[in-house]
Amino acid sequence: MASAELGTAIHRWRDRLPPGEAGLPQGGRRRASGLRREELAQLAGISVDYVTRLEQGRATNPSSQVVEALTRALRLSAAERDHLYRLAGLAPPAPTSVPTFIPPSVHRLLDRLGRTPVAVYDATWTLLTANPPYAALMGDSTRWKGRRLNGVWRHFAGPGSGVRHTPESLAAFESALVADLRAAAGRYPHDRVLAGLIAELRTRSTRFAELWDSGTVGVHEEARKTIDHPVVGPLTLDCDILSVAGSDLRVMVYTAEPGTEDAERLALLMVLGPRKWPSEARVTPCPHDPRRPPPGTGAPAAAPSADPATPCR
Repeated sequence: MASAELGTAIHRWRDRLPPGEAGLPQGGRRRASGLRREELAQLAGISVDYVTRLEQGRATNPSSQVVEALTRALRLSAAERDHLYRLAGLAPPAPTSVPTFIPPSVHRLLDRLGRTPVAVYDATWTLLTANPPYAALMGDSTRWKGRRLNGVWRHFAGPGSGVRHTPESLAAFESALVADLRAAAGRYPHDRVLAGLIAELRTRSTRFAELWDSGTVGVHEEARKTIDHPVVGPLTLDCDILSVAGSDLRVMVYTAEPGTEDAERLALLMVLGPRKWPSEARVTPCPHDPRRPPPGTGAPAAAPSADPATPCR
C-alpha cells in the first residue's frame, strides 16, 4: 500500500510540473503538460526504469539520496518533501543534520539567472545543484560522487581548481575554508556525515590537519577571481556568495564586468557549454559519502555543475 501511495504521489507531482519550470525545453508535441518519466529521471539522476518501478509500486524502500533527488527534481515544498520521505518509509531529515533542502524560491532564482553561473552549496560546501553556465565555467561534475562533491575535500584532498592564488590569498582562502567547516560542525555537532568528512580530511591532508588543530578562524568574502579556463583562457570575474535565510544554504554567483574581454569570454562559454576539465582524468576514486551513493545503486548522480572545489574558486 505504501509503495502504491508513493508511486501515485510521484506521478501526481510529475504531472503538475511543466518542463519549463524545471529548466527543460518545452518544444515538441506533448500529451500532458507535466514532466515525462525520462525528464524526471534526467533531473533526478536516476534511471527511467527506476522511475517507472517507483510509480508502479514495484520499487520499495528508495534511499534517502533518491528521495532527496526527487524532491529537488519535482520542486517540492518543505511539507511535500517530508511527506515524500514518510511515503518512502523514511524519517524526514532531522534539524540536527546539515540542511540540504532547496526551497522552490531558490530553484526559481537559478531559472531566472539562466545566463549567469550559479551554484547552490550546503553549510559544508557540498554541491547540491548548479546551472549549466556554472558547469561551463568551472567544469562538468555530472559524474562526481561522494566526497568529490564537497568543495573543502576537493581543495585539500582532490584535484584543486583553475583559480589563481598568490601565497597570501591561498593562505587566507584555506583558513576561511577550515573556519567554515568548523562553524558548520558547531551548528550540527550530531551530523555523522560532517564528522566523517572532518576525520577523513585530517587523515588525508596535513595542511587541513594543521589548520584545524590551530583553531584557525576566518570569513569568506566576496572577491574577484581569475580562472584559467582550459578552453577560453583566463577570466577575471566577481564571485558573490549569497545566504538563503532559514536554510543555511550558500548561493554562489559569478559575473563579469559588462563590456570587458572577460564578459566576452564568459558569453562564449555559455555557447560552448559544460566540458570535462583535463585535471579530472587524474582524480582517483574517493571514499563513499553516505549522502551520495556509489555508482550502480540506482541513486542520483550530481546535477550538472561546476567544479565545487571551494567557495569562490
